[in-house]
This record gives sequence, C-alpha cells and structure tokens, in this order.
Amino acid sequence: MWFLCVFYHRLLDFRKPEVEALAELFGEDESIQWRLPEHHHNDTPFHFVQLSSEDIAQNIAKRSILVKGMYELWGQGASYEELKHSIETFPDSRKLPFLSSDSTFRISVETFGKALTFDEQRERINSLTYIPFQGKVSLKNPDHNFFIMEMDESEENNGLQPILQRRIFFGREVGFADRKLLPTFQLKSRNYLGPTAMDAEMAFLMANQAKAASGKLVYDPFVGTGSILVSAARFGSMTMGADIDIRVVRDGRGPDCNVWSNFKQYGLPTPVALLRMDNNLPPWRSGLKEIFDAIICDPPYGVRAGGRKSGGRKILRGTVDPYTVPEDKRTDHIPSTGAYSLVECVHDLLHLAARMLVMKGRLVFFFPVLRDENGSEVKFPEHPCFKLVAVSEQILSSRYSRVLLTMVKVEPYSEVIEEAARLMHLEFRENHLKWLEEGNIHSSVFKPSDSSESHTDTKSFKDPKPKYRGKYV
Repeated sequence: MWFLCVFYHRLLDFRKPEVEALAELFGEDESIQWRLPEHHHNDTPFHFVQLSSEDIAQNIAKRSILVKGMYELWGQGASYEELKHSIETFPDSRKLPFLSSDSTFRISVETFGKALTFDEQRERINSLTYIPFQGKVSLKNPDHNFFIMEMDESEENNGLQPILQRRIFFGREVGFADRKLLPTFQLKSRNYLGPTAMDAEMAFLMANQAKAASGKLVYDPFVGTGSILVSAARFGSMTMGADIDIRVVRDGRGPDCNVWSNFKQYGLPTPVALLRMDNNLPPWRSGLKEIFDAIICDPPYGVRAGGRKSGGRKILRGTVDPYTVPEDKRTDHIPSTGAYSLVECVHDLLHLAARMLVMKGRLVFFFPVLRDENGSEVKFPEHPCFKLVAVSEQILSSRYSRVLLTMVKVEPYSEVIEEAARLMHLEFRENHLKWLEEGNIHSSVFKPSDSSESHTDTKSFKDPKPKYRGKYV
C-alpha cells in the first residue's frame, strides 16, 4: 500500500532513515520503497512510501519525531479540477466506509511555503461538495480526519528547489505525530544537565534509528548526564551506561541532582547500572559477548569536550609505571586521565560493539566532519562485523557538521574479524582525516577567519569580536 508521508521541514537527512528503522521495528519484512510526487525536489516534505499495512503506517507516525502525518491519498493534481477528477476515480470501495452517516469527520487545510486566510481555506473545503460525506462534522473529536495539502509553485519555497508546478493532495489521515513528547523532555526543564547533554529531539531520533523498544537492552559508553538513555527508556528499553568521570555517574550535583534523578523526573525505569569505565580499557570478561541490543552514543570529539582515557600523561608517556591506589584513599580517589583522540575512540567503540552487540543489533553514533567547499568524499570508519545502513548529516556551522552513522551487525565476532578490523583501523588512521588526532578538531573548528581579507566598507565591522568558525553561525 502506498501512503503519503508528510515530514516536518527540518533535519532533512534524518527523515527517511528514521522511518525505515521504525518500519523494520514494527514488522516490515522488506526494505520499504520511496517515490517522489511529480515535479518535487528530494528535500520536499511530501513523499510517497510503500508499506504493507495501515497499522504499520499508523505506528510509524505515532512514534516518529520527524513525520507529521501518514495519509491514504484519495487524489492529487496540479489544480482543483484535476484533484476532483482524481478523487472521483479513486475506488468507492476505499472511500465509502469512511463517508457513512454513523461517523463524524473533519476537513483541514495544510500548506507548505505559503499561508492561506480563513476565507481561502473555507473556499477550498467548500469545493469538495462532490465527495458524498454523509456523517456529521466534528471539529474536536472526529472519527475521521481529512486533509487538503497544497504546495504552490514558487521561486523560493522554504529553501527548496523552485517548484515547477504546484501540487494539491487530498487524503484521509492514517496516523499523526505526538508532538507533546519534545516539550515534555526539553533540556531547559531537565533536572541534571552537562555541557554536552544531547538535545531531546536528536536523542529520540537516535533511539528510533537504534530501534529502542520494550525488552531491549541499550548501552551508552559515554553516558554523561544520561540524555540518550532517557530517550531509550521512554520507548521502553532497559538501559545501561558508563562514563570515565566518576563524579558524573556517582555524584552529580547532589542526591537529588544526578543521572538517576533525570529518570525519576519523567517516571522512567532507572538504568540497570551506571559504571565508571574507560572505553579504552573496558572491564568486560573475555568470554562475555552479545548482550546489548543497541549501542547509542555521542563520542567526545574535542569541540565542546575532549576525550579522556585512563593513565594520566606520565603513565601514557612511560615516565612512571602504573601504580595501585592504597586502600585508605580509594573512596574519594579520582583516577588520572590523559588525552584520547577520536580516531582511537571510534576504533575502541567499534571493537566493543562487535563483541557486545547481538546479531542485527545496531550501533548509532555521531562522527564529526569538516565541511569541504570542494565537496570531497568523506571516509567513514569501517568494521568487518558491520554494515553501514544510514548516514545523516546535521550541519552545526559553516565550518563543520556531525554525521549520525547507523550500523547493523551482520557478522559474528571472532579473532579473525578482530585482526581484520585492526588492519582496517591502521589504514584509516594512516590515510584518512589526520585532523581526527588530538587537538586538531578543535583548532580546525575554531580557527580564526582569514585576516588577509580586506573590507573597504566600515559597516562590516560592527562586531569587533573575531569571527571564529562554528561559534558565530
């Protein structure tokens, strides 16, 4: 069955991967098919999607963050005359069950790239008199919702490519988004926050791409204040997290302001465990494997916070030998740490996921990318155990962006796989993205603009502060 999927016009790269992950979660056996309306650009909010049942479409719309609604399309056209002809040719067997006298209905008008007055909306609704509605109108709680959706031709249409010809859609609402979720979980009302807390909208998108659901165990090795795990718990998953900073996972800012209190704030099940753990030296037993259904994280890549690993500078350089902390000092001891480059961090993350994820489990994590004006191809980390299924870019500034990588485990972990992964890591480290090494990311993002550029117009110097790329967007 083909449905009209209407998206919110934001985070364009994240829209289709989210729907595809949710379709798989709700039982879609095969890869879903997409089709664009006539004369529409790929970034349009209107897409046709093929799903096996109306129930799956309804479940996707209800859970999705970026889907505005799913509709059974009754007709479309470039004009209202074409729309009328299209609706009249739509099979009566599909229309009449929703037009009966014992049901109530409501017709709404939605537009994109333009605004209509109340009189213009009423005029469009009154033009549908050829549809044999028998039931009563109910604006508050109708049995069936119908929508007219109009997108006009325009040279500038919310940043999209020019529309060659306007398109008008009419359809029955199958499912709609629950937009109460984001205001409830917004960060400004969160009990415990840190400098790298994940935005609620993005955290829910990551949880959807990881297919978080009841009965699944989700792990975040860089848990911080727990924003990502909160979203996974909201969808019913059991959660578990780790962080190298014991002050974050153990203490927070007091007994009522810590990671645990974030879960209690929303009435969610608290994590199975929060561990003080180093991603570079994980404490898992050698025989332990395949226990997590998904790993979701935002690795530290050195823009707002740099990565750290156990050992301290002197130990990592070999100046001093590792030591054992005396018993009487262990209670309040904070282990020393040293710099942890992203390229090493991602290698350790892939190694962890290869061992600890179940087959077909998902690894979802962010990866920073410098925005190249030449459009050169970006090389992403690889692992023999994983298949990359989605790449979604979030532009953060004119200088850099971050890409959400979604990987599915397709091969079981073994010593042979481990050796192949090590060689792939060495090749990646040697030949790609030297800026991932320690300190280079921060300097690339915050590098001052070229001071050699001359400006004859004094009005261009209103702000005396230096314009650092990524800071002023």
